[in-house]
Amino acid sequence: MEPEPNWDAALEEVVAHLRRLLQFKTVNPPGDELPLARHLAAVLDAAGIETRLIEVAPSRAAVVARLRGTGNREPLLLLAHTDVVGVEGQQWSADPFAGLVKDGCVYGRGAIDDKGMLAVNLETMLLLRREVVARGRPAARDVVFVATPDEETGGALGVKWLLEHHPNLVRGACALNEGGRVRLHAGRLLFAAVQCAEKVPYRLRLVASGSGGHSMIPRPGNAICRLGRALAAIAAHEEAVQLTPTMRRFFDAVQAIWPDNAQAAAMRDVASRDAARQRAGAAVLGALPGLAALVQNTVTPTTVGGGTSSNVVPGEAWALLDARLLPGEEIGPFVQRLSAAIGDADVRLEAGRRGPDSPASPATSPLFEAIADTARELSPGLAVAPFMSPGMTESALLRVAGIEAYGLLPFPLEQEDEDRMHGPDERLPIESLRFGLRLVYGVARRLASGSEPTAGERSAFYGRGTR
Repeated sequence: MEPEPNWDAALEEVVAHLRRLLQFKTVNPPGDELPLARHLAAVLDAAGIETRLIEVAPSRAAVVARLRGTGNREPLLLLAHTDVVGVEGQQWSADPFAGLVKDGCVYGRGAIDDKGMLAVNLETMLLLRREVVARGRPAARDVVFVATPDEETGGALGVKWLLEHHPNLVRGACALNEGGRVRLHAGRLLFAAVQCAEKVPYRLRLVASGSGGHSMIPRPGNAICRLGRALAAIAAHEEAVQLTPTMRRFFDAVQAIWPDNAQAAAMRDVASRDAARQRAGAAVLGALPGLAALVQNTVTPTTVGGGTSSNVVPGEAWALLDARLLPGEEIGPFVQRLSAAIGDADVRLEAGRRGPDSPASPATSPLFEAIADTARELSPGLAVAPFMSPGMTESALLRVAGIEAYGLLPFPLEQEDEDRMHGPDERLPIESLRFGLRLVYGVARRLASGSEPTAGERSAFYGRGTR
């Protein structure tokens, strides 16, 4: 058995890396990820790792670094993004860009999404260089570090740009990215949810028309009132319960260890093939919006507008809606169902920008099994299950390009800490960072050893995963 790294020293290093990464203000827009990218490239280059910094636009850059193996297996990509969302209107107890350590946690915008993963991927590359390559044990495959800009606004300058302009740098058999969960509940590790699929985002525009004029005369066709009624109808509308194969496997695995008996029973109901049981189970899971959203199409109003003056009734009012459809669902019938629920000929729904509808990555691949084996080695008995995330990640773009991609936020988090993502006082407990580092490094080292079957051998035994 290969010797383990000095984990205390590695944890100290990765905390230092994370704190430094948080100090780069990469709020997107505008992003300005170039200084952080230069820092990453300098650290990797100083360690003797082949590194390339790629400027994709003014002040925007990606970093691709490669530890070369023997080529007996196809590459493994370790992916994370460098941009973060803003902090406007939020009350923080610490400077969100200071990388402060307090209460056993590292605080800062991006600590969870996604600079924690970025720091762990960086430290994994450094450990592999020191513990594997430098000791004369060449890896069976290339391990490729990829840090992308622009993920938070859709990724046009991130993975999408790299696939279009430098596909050879990121082509690989498999990729590990953000997107899954390691759930901690009351101090107990419950499960690791490995993202194998994700819902498809659509932007909808809801437009209500009415008779405009002076506000001194109330008008029954007021566009703003009409818009309000339409939004209320959308909020009351419920889509049918549908279970993808990925989520059926998730509920099958997780219900046995779920701490709330009623919710565990609801998971069994949802995973059944009885429509009445599924509806009843989904109603119970409504108390857990993050799970309820995974068994039906959803739509959420995000922006409203209309009118220019307090004494003028506008002829039109509008709202933007964020729709998330299950894989394989068509937007046309969904819009028709919403329009029928609204029931107003003077309100129209327009479908706009959409994300990719990507195939699911199989839960029988070397990378999925390496995640499961490593997680259970760190926490014996841990439930590991495939998962479909309600939000889009850059993994969808990789899957469309034929790369098996898996999402895993590798840090055990209580729900309260996970809910800080994109919110005030985002933080990452240092002990969770330790677990995440050991998990990602363990996965990369397992795959680098080359002991798993080849893709051809695997497909002959397992077959391909399905949606």
